[in-house]
Amino acid sequence: MYNQLKILLFTLLFPLMMVAQDSTKTKSGKTSVSKKAIELTETLSESNPTATADKYVELATELDKKGDYTKAEDYLKRALPLYQKQKNKDKIASTTRLLAQIQEKQKKFNQAILNYQSASEDAMDKSASRINSNDASRLQNTSPKAQAEYLDSNIKILEKEGKKEEAVAVYKQKAEVDLKSDNKGMAIESYEKAIAVSKDKPEEVLKLKSEISKVYASENNLDKAIEITKNTISDAEKLGSVSQQIEQQQTLAGLYFKNENQDDAIVLLEETYDLALKNGRTFDAKKAMLALSDYYRAQGNQTKAIELYDKFLNDFDRMVQADSSLVDSKIFQVTEEKIKQLEKERALKDELITKKNKFNYVLIGSVILMLILLGLIAKALFSIKTKNKKIALQSLRREMNPHFIFNSLNSVNQFIAQNNELEANKYLTSYSNLMRNMMETSNKDFISLSNELEQIKKYLDLEHLRFQDKFEYEIVVDEKLDSDAILVPNMLIQPHLENAIWHGLRYRETIGKLKVTFAEENQLIKVSIEDDGIGVEKSRELKTQNQKVHESRGLNNVEERINLLNDLYHQQISYTISSGTDGNGTLVTLYFSKTTKVV
Repeated sequence: MYNQLKILLFTLLFPLMMVAQDSTKTKSGKTSVSKKAIELTETLSESNPTATADKYVELATELDKKGDYTKAEDYLKRALPLYQKQKNKDKIASTTRLLAQIQEKQKKFNQAILNYQSASEDAMDKSASRINSNDASRLQNTSPKAQAEYLDSNIKILEKEGKKEEAVAVYKQKAEVDLKSDNKGMAIESYEKAIAVSKDKPEEVLKLKSEISKVYASENNLDKAIEITKNTISDAEKLGSVSQQIEQQQTLAGLYFKNENQDDAIVLLEETYDLALKNGRTFDAKKAMLALSDYYRAQGNQTKAIELYDKFLNDFDRMVQADSSLVDSKIFQVTEEKIKQLEKERALKDELITKKNKFNYVLIGSVILMLILLGLIAKALFSIKTKNKKIALQSLRREMNPHFIFNSLNSVNQFIAQNNELEANKYLTSYSNLMRNMMETSNKDFISLSNELEQIKKYLDLEHLRFQDKFEYEIVVDEKLDSDAILVPNMLIQPHLENAIWHGLRYRETIGKLKVTFAEENQLIKVSIEDDGIGVEKSRELKTQNQKVHESRGLNNVEERINLLNDLYHQQISYTISSGTDGNGTLVTLYFSKTTKVV
């Protein structure tokens, strides 16, 4: 019969146990697990990563207080990636430390060591780094003495920085180490130091006094243990902490039984049961009832044990309805499902955003690649176009040379026909010097003004040998011009000199004058070629049709080269041709950009 009642009791309580494990440990509306879970759902809905991570940590802290370390660890592991994504090193370090502490409580020492070490590396200040490093070393060292030294070091750091709550936790750890080494006096001292630090936290003081009572009980100093526990119950009543009062009364009842004071123990357990029933604390009532029934059964009083079960079953519905911890646990269970759903939705949303971003990156990358390719194609086309223009420019420049060579050979032939070998040799020598100079600069679009002046002089000297009785020439260069630095277009002046001599001066009956002037005007180089030949109009009248075609081609060549030079090198090259006032003579004026460097 007794066993059947136990099975029935288990059947009734099992569903509640699933939603309210250790619910008697925490019953706070303001800091309840369910409230923290609800706050978490709100931040998940808002898609605020930092706030969500903070709420994960807060919920994990509440679960830690309840002793639900598995879930606490899980929520901390969810918080860490969010902090890592935000690169919040301070939060990463503190959360990793919390994770290590919870893993230590679960005896997952290897994982805890790694996380303490990680927290030490991520810590923003030296003190935090040292504390985490000490904890990692403590877990790696099995010597109680060494462990105590690491804990003492941490206590010193924490008390210096005024971190009381953390210091209390370390004192408790130190007490546990002392108990393992059977140094109960040191353990009590550690608990008392923790009490001194926790003066402003009465709930924590009650728990610490309870631990001291347990130490005395383990030494079989039951009178001292009972005295401390009675004081603790009195303090709990004054504080209004029903949970601590019930817990301490159950502890005191156990001490009474151990001290063979059964009557006081039974009375106290019955009072505890009534107190739990009154305050809707189902599991505390169950615990008191089981302790009583076990005692009666041990005494062979099955009837009394069954009466207790009957009483509990009769009170069960009323207790469940009044037990806010069960409601809180049920709310948490429902909220947890909502959290999972919101996390799935967030993960899906993040996945969609990632895919969208990936598509955008691919699209942007493709556009950039296309623009680069278009740029390269445009650059290649521009380069080809530029090269073609340079080739055309070179071709046009070289087009002038055959005509010049043809005229020069005619002159040599003329000297030989006149049996004037000396003049022919002199002419050929001057011609070869000029051609050598022209060949050296034939691949250049621009040459220095000094080089151009040298070529002009050699050319005019050569033509003067041929037409000695037709003209004299003069070259005037402005002293302000730096002939070595200034660059001028190659072979652009020579055709105009040739025209002045061959189509103007050579038809004169008397010696004419050719004047070439170089000057600066409005930041441009001005070149004036002035002759007193027969003039443009008379020259056209005397020309054959073939000569007119050649002259037209020569001028076109000059204009094409000017256009190409202006286009390729962004120059301002231009020229004008005008006749003298009386129809005689011609003035050709060329303008070049004042250039010292060609790009």
